[in-house]
Amino acid sequence: MKKFNIRKVLDGLTAASSSSSTSSSATAQPGTARENDAVHETLQSEHFQLCKTVRHGFPYQPSSMAFDPVQKILAVGTQTGALRLFGRAGVECFCQHESGAAVIQLQFLINEGALVSALADDSIHMWNLRQKIPAILHSLKFNRERITYCHLPFQSKWLYIGTERGNIHIVNVESFTLSGYVIMWNKAIELSTKTHPGPVVHISDNPMDEGKLLIGFECGIVVLWDLKSKKADCRYNYDEAIHSVAWHHEGKQFVCSHSDGTLTTWNIRVPAKSAQIITPHGKQPKDGKKPEPCKPILKVEYKTTRVGDPFMVLSGGLSYDTVGRRACLTVMHGKSTAVLEMDYPIVDFLTLCETPYPNDFQEPYAVLVLLEKDLVLIDLGQIGYPIFENPYPLTIHESPVTCCEYFVDCPAELIPALYSVGSRQKRQGYSKKEWPISGGNWGQGTQSYPEIIITGHADGSIKFWDASALMLQVLYKLKTAKVFEKARSKEEKANTDIVEEDPFAIQTLCWCPESRMLCVAGVSAHVIIYRFSKQEVTTEVVQLLEVRMQSEFSNGDSPDPAGEQTPTLPNPGASPSPQESEPPTQPQTGSNSSDGPRDNIACLQVRSSPLKQSPGYQVELVIQLVWVSGEPPQPITSLAINSSYGLVVFGNSNGLAVVDYLQKTLLLNMGTSELYSPSDPYHRQPRSPRKVRQSSGATCDSNDGSNTSEDRCKSPTSAKISRKISSSSEQKTDLDAKDNSFTRSRSSSVTSIDRESRESISAFHFCESYPRKTDSVVSPCLLVGTTQGTVVMVALSLPPGVDQRLQQPVGISSCGTMVTLKGGILTMALLDATGALLPPSFESWYDPNSSDEEKEKSRRRRPASPPSSQEGPDAQYAVLCSEKQAKVVAMPSQTRVYKHNITESSFVLRADVVQMAGAYCIACFCANGHIMTLSLPSLRPLLDVNYLPLTDMRIARTFCFSNLGQALYLTSPTEIQRITYSQETCDNRQEMLSELFTPVETPEAPNRGFFKGLFGGGAQSLDREDLFGETGAGKASRSLAQHIPGPAGMEGMKCAASGVVGDLARARIALDERGQKLGELEDRTAAMMASADSFSKHAHDMMLKYKDKKWYQL
Repeated sequence: MKKFNIRKVLDGLTAASSSSSTSSSATAQPGTARENDAVHETLQSEHFQLCKTVRHGFPYQPSSMAFDPVQKILAVGTQTGALRLFGRAGVECFCQHESGAAVIQLQFLINEGALVSALADDSIHMWNLRQKIPAILHSLKFNRERITYCHLPFQSKWLYIGTERGNIHIVNVESFTLSGYVIMWNKAIELSTKTHPGPVVHISDNPMDEGKLLIGFECGIVVLWDLKSKKADCRYNYDEAIHSVAWHHEGKQFVCSHSDGTLTTWNIRVPAKSAQIITPHGKQPKDGKKPEPCKPILKVEYKTTRVGDPFMVLSGGLSYDTVGRRACLTVMHGKSTAVLEMDYPIVDFLTLCETPYPNDFQEPYAVLVLLEKDLVLIDLGQIGYPIFENPYPLTIHESPVTCCEYFVDCPAELIPALYSVGSRQKRQGYSKKEWPISGGNWGQGTQSYPEIIITGHADGSIKFWDASALMLQVLYKLKTAKVFEKARSKEEKANTDIVEEDPFAIQTLCWCPESRMLCVAGVSAHVIIYRFSKQEVTTEVVQLLEVRMQSEFSNGDSPDPAGEQTPTLPNPGASPSPQESEPPTQPQTGSNSSDGPRDNIACLQVRSSPLKQSPGYQVELVIQLVWVSGEPPQPITSLAINSSYGLVVFGNSNGLAVVDYLQKTLLLNMGTSELYSPSDPYHRQPRSPRKVRQSSGATCDSNDGSNTSEDRCKSPTSAKISRKISSSSEQKTDLDAKDNSFTRSRSSSVTSIDRESRESISAFHFCESYPRKTDSVVSPCLLVGTTQGTVVMVALSLPPGVDQRLQQPVGISSCGTMVTLKGGILTMALLDATGALLPPSFESWYDPNSSDEEKEKSRRRRPASPPSSQEGPDAQYAVLCSEKQAKVVAMPSQTRVYKHNITESSFVLRADVVQMAGAYCIACFCANGHIMTLSLPSLRPLLDVNYLPLTDMRIARTFCFSNLGQALYLTSPTEIQRITYSQETCDNRQEMLSELFTPVETPEAPNRGFFKGLFGGGAQSLDREDLFGETGAGKASRSLAQHIPGPAGMEGMKCAASGVVGDLARARIALDERGQKLGELEDRTAAMMASADSFSKHAHDMMLKYKDKKWYQL
């Protein structure tokens, strides 16, 4: 607490000094500080704490998996040392090994709430799953041998570990100590064998005799080891390497899979020759010779049923002539063989069975297949082996994620509306059975507000996800590529595409939850505007606008910071119509084809045939930037939409364009430098040592605000349904500069001439504010932020009334620079005089395909925020945040009242103004990994945590903050990590998280039957404690492995569960212990009674013996 208090004092001093200081952009007024003191800020440092909440998506680079058939829980390990645990839909958990080594094998302690993981760094770990956040109880690190295989028998505490040297060590999983019992490879193989058998690839005990251990060596030797006599009973030799072994449940046969694509079946009593050799995918020669070798069978499982033939499931084994064929899973059942093709390579598979006991009929009902990028569950009980519908959100990476947005506390009706249209998109043909991985319980959190995540993908698709209550479920998928024609040939692609792959990829998106308007920008310099409708419609012709946006430098010019040129003024008499104004002749650039450079050509061809649009998001307008004189259009870097104004604005390194999507017209298209007034001190005109070329065309005057600019900026209206409108603003081109997908300036040390002179649009914000310092009434405005830290105010003049809005043009005039900041502008917002956020006005949603009467009822434009009643000249605060600093500017006086330098050595990647605990703050994520929050309006630092350094651009591209202390980013190509910076959420996280372990009774062991029990034909048990314990086997070598104790032992693990389920588990354990103690007391009482009876009998006998004798006869 003392640290926080000291920091607050320093922050207060900093804020006070900044509020009274002067700068080049604004000078604080004498009364400013007193006015701002009236804003009561409620947010304190105590409201903030950073922690991870949950991870969604498919485990990245999976390497192994395990399944608990009693608890019904699935565990998946990855190559980066991560563990993902899955129960019923909505029950997920993420854990991470500190070493980051690959997980090579997982073993559940079935129905014990524990999991053993073996890593590639030769360590094994015991995880406690009885608590909501699993933790490691014990670790054992092998020093001299590499771990290759692990086996833990059902209901046993002794773990067998096979090594690369061919030895087998035994670990007590309760204490995680090594037994002195070791099976050495040279004792297991025949003495006459001259070569090393290779690593241990398989260990399992005979289902009917726990005293017999089956050991598979890589070279092809299988040994049946007698644990009691410590010698090999039988050895089975085959001349091909072994990959896996599977037992028949009766323990009389086992099957091996080999590297030549064969399966060998062995009777345990006939080691000399295999009972059967088959090649499932090999071609059988007619002359009876051995079939041609196939690819290795990497794994085989042999499962029996009470009625019918057994199942044999295997992966791999295809013939070598199937080049290019996808990975397959083969299911052999009786005489039928089904080959199931998978979309990705198979990592592992498990056959799910009704019983956990290996010595009973297995009764398989499904096969769980872990692929490199998917998880598939196949139903073995239905004809055709259909797959189950996967309830987990594992399709985030179906196409690579290119952008991400997060919306918290959305309108309540949004999720049902999206779900209703998305439910019609679901595939058919799934298994009718319920998802069998059904363990765990949901959390008991009290979060009730709706949360929606939107992901944009490389194939042009957009997915809406329900992210409420720490869960994730796909609601609706939109395919934007349907709007365009598919390229028929490579030549056609090469001519117009500006990207080689994924031309439909989503670059950025903007969504208005209240009006449900969606605007997306793609990498091919296209913008698509969508409306939401519950009715299906067929669009005969997709409406199209084409826009020419040109660079400010021509091919011959190069920027020179030392040059001083007169700024180029627009030609007020130029017409914006392409029919009236021809573009000026440009030198030939780009393509050297005989037809000259490509010009007025869009990168993608809009669909010409009728487009059937299902309920959901339907295309309203397509906007495309076109090639200009051989120069491809620059990628769109910023985008904004306002449903109340009916406007869309987008910008790139060449300038910005404003489109009226109600009238389908282009209102404004100008270069970045033209936003400035000629007298603007922040004006950065193009500079060149050569003569500056005069640009022609229609642009808006930067600072006059008169109607003449509105007239000049009008685009012609056309009666045609499909419009192609080219802007007539011809700026100069620059062939040398081409933006990357991440366009902002990324280093304070970048001083290249090109970077300094090339100013891009980086942010937009629609608002109701004061366009000029002299204004006293708020009006519609647009704030424009650039990569060089300039914020420009643009005034919008909207025609009154719905009818006039659809007929008269919207007026636009630039009011010049409002303020400048260090670094590119990231976000902008407005606060009222009390510090409350003033959100942009919006139009409530209405169905565009409904009747006109319903449209009129629902089309009620939200009233603009009334002017502040606060006394004094300033009624609003503009909040501006850049890559380096944040400023708060009073409106309309445009005086800076607060300033905070966020970072000097790094730069901010993402900043958002968010709601938190009933107030507002700025949340920032820096490239050096720091997450910070600043109060509003005073910009006091409230949180600064070194969380996550920027390791790749994926994090920068997808990191986003949202309201109520929520944030997320793409932590891997397949996974979304959600975090919270709210103290309240961190405190409630334990209740909100799901519970993995639930008390379940272990099924009864199979009945041996009367005759098997009488003649000893049933399963043979083994006292492993006597055999492997310290008394019987001695101590293991201390140098072999290092024990790293966890926070508690096995007994502590059983009492570590939390919540209601944990209380039940503890009560059950206590009852078991009480029953055991009562049993022991009863045994002792019975022993004492027997002893008393014996004593009484002896006393009675003595009495009878000496009854009639005299004393002297004794």
